[in-house]
Amino acid sequence: MNIFDQMLSRYLVKTNDDYINAQHEVMQQITLAGLYRGGFFDNAAFYGGTCLRIFYGLQRFSEDIDFSLVQSDVDFKLENYFEPVITEFKALGRDVVISKKEKKNQTNIESAFLKDDSVQYNLKFRTDRNIKIKIEVDINPPPGFSTEYKLSLLPFSFMTRCFNLPGLYAGKMHALLFRNWKNRLKGRDWYDFEWYVRNNTPLDFNHLCHRTNQSGSYSTGEFTQGNFLTLLKEKISKTNIEMVKADVRPFIRKPEEMDIWSVEYFTQLADMICFE
Repeated sequence: MNIFDQMLSRYLVKTNDDYINAQHEVMQQITLAGLYRGGFFDNAAFYGGTCLRIFYGLQRFSEDIDFSLVQSDVDFKLENYFEPVITEFKALGRDVVISKKEKKNQTNIESAFLKDDSVQYNLKFRTDRNIKIKIEVDINPPPGFSTEYKLSLLPFSFMTRCFNLPGLYAGKMHALLFRNWKNRLKGRDWYDFEWYVRNNTPLDFNHLCHRTNQSGSYSTGEFTQGNFLTLLKEKISKTNIEMVKADVRPFIRKPEEMDIWSVEYFTQLADMICFE
């Protein structure tokens, strides 16, 4: 069994969703390995739901991989790291193509950090382009976050620089409050919110404030913890929880975990948030 198949064999695959989720996650891990070989994590950190899934034990799958530069660099080019990523896949018997995703307009980015100054790429297998992952890099990050290095053992032993949990939590709450998905809901945001509260993760409110100020998401005075909680509860009260469940269902193994989900449930979760 080659290393790619060894990595894939760790997943319980019973449905087509299981297969797609497993393929995505193996691709994500190989991409991280290639970026590590290229020295990417000297200048950037991993964040978002996939980071939470791979390194912190979140029990849901995630489609995309999101990164943030540690310091702003408007001239940054992810293309400089394509070769080690492609080489890493080739070493495991897979050919991939990475293409830049052009923005249709400068206000149409729907990412966890609502960034217009980010760059997006798609990575696909040459032989199966239905299996792909989106890669996004925030080239102008807000200040105030902390990082740590997390170990992976496959496809070889390497370290990935990641946002710490309080910083990841801040990014998720910013997304949950201010993400503009037009006519759909990102149920995965709500699943992650529940995970952070259940695990008693402290919210890095200072970083959340930096992110909110940079994006201009809140313009009615000082963004305090009280204002944050009021805004969150208003958001909860207006949310269609059944649509939230429908979005997250393909990415989790036990959908019955969501049976308790309701406006009242998430309102009580909001009261349990602890701040760093």
